[in-house]
Amino acid sequence: MENNTQRTEDQPSVPKKKTARRLFQYAMTAKGTFIAAIIALAIGVGAELASPFIAKMMIDDHMMGIENPFYETDRAGEGVVAYQDSYYKRSDRFEEGEAHGAEVRILQVGRGFVFVDQPVETPEGDRSFENGTLTIQTADGTDTYPARQLSKGELFSFYEPEIPGIMRLILFYLMFLAISIVMEFGKTYWLQSSANRVIQKLRLDLYAHIQRLPVNFFDNLPAGKVVSRVTNDTEAVKDLFIAVLSNFTTGVVYITGIYIALFILDPRLAAVSLFIVPLIVLWIYLYRKVATKYNTIIRSRLSELNAIINESIQGMSIIRVFRREKQTRDEFEELNGDYMKHQNKMLNLNSLTSHNLVNVLRNIAFTVVIWYFGSSTIEGAASIISLGALYAFVDILGRLFQPITGMVNQLAALDSAMVSAGRVFELLDEKGENVTDGSMPRYKGNVKFDNVSFAYKKDYVLKNISFEAAQGQTVALVGHTGSGKSSIINLLFRFYDPQKGTIMIDGQSVRDLPKQHIRQHMGIVLQDPYLFTGTIVSNVSLGDERISRERAVEALREVGADKILADLPGGFDEPVIEKGSTLSAGQRQLISFARALAFDPAILILDEATANIDTETEALIQSALNVLKRGRTTFVIAHRLSTIRSADQILVLHRGEIMERGSHDELMALGGRYFQMYQLQQGGGDSITPVIGKPESGFEASPAFGGVRGD
Repeated sequence: MENNTQRTEDQPSVPKKKTARRLFQYAMTAKGTFIAAIIALAIGVGAELASPFIAKMMIDDHMMGIENPFYETDRAGEGVVAYQDSYYKRSDRFEEGEAHGAEVRILQVGRGFVFVDQPVETPEGDRSFENGTLTIQTADGTDTYPARQLSKGELFSFYEPEIPGIMRLILFYLMFLAISIVMEFGKTYWLQSSANRVIQKLRLDLYAHIQRLPVNFFDNLPAGKVVSRVTNDTEAVKDLFIAVLSNFTTGVVYITGIYIALFILDPRLAAVSLFIVPLIVLWIYLYRKVATKYNTIIRSRLSELNAIINESIQGMSIIRVFRREKQTRDEFEELNGDYMKHQNKMLNLNSLTSHNLVNVLRNIAFTVVIWYFGSSTIEGAASIISLGALYAFVDILGRLFQPITGMVNQLAALDSAMVSAGRVFELLDEKGENVTDGSMPRYKGNVKFDNVSFAYKKDYVLKNISFEAAQGQTVALVGHTGSGKSSIINLLFRFYDPQKGTIMIDGQSVRDLPKQHIRQHMGIVLQDPYLFTGTIVSNVSLGDERISRERAVEALREVGADKILADLPGGFDEPVIEKGSTLSAGQRQLISFARALAFDPAILILDEATANIDTETEALIQSALNVLKRGRTTFVIAHRLSTIRSADQILVLHRGEIMERGSHDELMALGGRYFQMYQLQQGGGDSITPVIGKPESGFEASPAFGGVRGD
């Protein structure tokens, strides 16, 4: 059971740019909610970034605003401070043209404050207070001023006018906080709901496309890998839209807002901090360059694990009968080990490039800011920013690394999702068959093969096949395994088209008819019929609105199923689990016969339909088969030659060619290959040499009928 296609998926075939563009096109299907989410995100970021500015205003305008010049005034009032039988008001609170007296200053020294009863030319510098003298050490020299130490009560009187302003700022902060919370909810809800809609459409498109893929596509790609594309890979793409897109969109908007805020606070420090952006871009580029290689293999191995699990479950009885449990387990263990090895490589990569590098970037950024601020201080007081602005700048700069951390944490999911999206789009790019709506009138069923030759790959499995089947006739196809019987049926259903020759129905080439229209009036009964999960009745109607329950039950009775299935507890409503494993081979075959009868096909194919039915059951359905075949063109693939004695025409195939043709009596009289096969099956003696054809190279299992391709 070794998977020969294991290494073919290791390299992505869809370019990254094309994948990103197509993901964007899918995102545009929910662009309304995406835009709403981004607007909510921008508002939320703006509201959140308002808090450092509020803190700056509290510090500069109120907490440190007490160091602004005060002027003596002659009356009490709003914003006026009474101190030692005099009234003082801050300089920025005087109305234009309002008279004021002498200037005084309130300056902080250590943990206390002093009152200076005169102007202070340069308040910035190294301050000290001793014995009623304030000393300020500046770059230009030392200044001294007579001063008085303020008590706590006196200091509070100067701060009291600031309380209303501080309260207003607190209210603004709470308002912006509420806006931020609401916008965060809106952003999360809209992003995730739009992501779910996008993934719903992607899955629907993918599943619909699988229905349109030609049968030969599934010859080369195991069912488990197809399932992995529809489930695991689309789930990874879902993570892209829900988690990755959310974090990266939030990060980009947040970083943009942060840098706008930084430039508003201080353009020089903001320009110095810009070095972080190219480092992040370089970081993401280098990470994805390494991670894509690992993720491609990881997704491929996961797909192969699904394939081998599916294959093992389907063939569990064979595995146990031939005692292949150890070999199957070893093969699974090898794939699982390779999967774990590359998962560990991704783990190491993520460990090296996650919080560690974020912390390094944070430390570098703060080091640069401190260095620049220190340099500015040494150069002179004129270049120093306010304490509130510095606090807000450090606060906002610290917030910058929150979105960076979020983006970094999603790098692994981003790359995994992009690889998965590439695999999904690769499947969507497979050429499918055109689906034609509507229907065509029921044709009569006159079939003609005119010099048809066909090859699955290089070697022809059918060579110059010519015959006609008139309406109501039964044509039997006999021959050894690999002689081409099932290939003729494959061509008739247009699962494949011949390289040479023409196939006609009612005088019209099948190439000129939509495939769905041709198959609408065809029915098939397989040797190993396929039943779907549901009930017996639902397996007859297949959910087709044209087949009523009454018609399905009638079809079951016509094939004698009421006698065989009467003992089931649920009767015709008995539950059918996967593939009808709880039913006998004969019961499954009867349901398949009833299905074909209910759909009333013009062309009926019986692929060794009675091979798994016991003699008693076969006798029950022979009369129903005669009714079923009446007025229909019937093709019978038969190994039990006794079941085709009444066929109007028997074609004896050998290595893709018609060796003999005629009725049973004509072929027996001919005494050729058919005669020998019939005598052998009837126990005609050991003297008869069986005709055994060697299957040609290139024959492979055909998913169309579960038999041997080229049979």
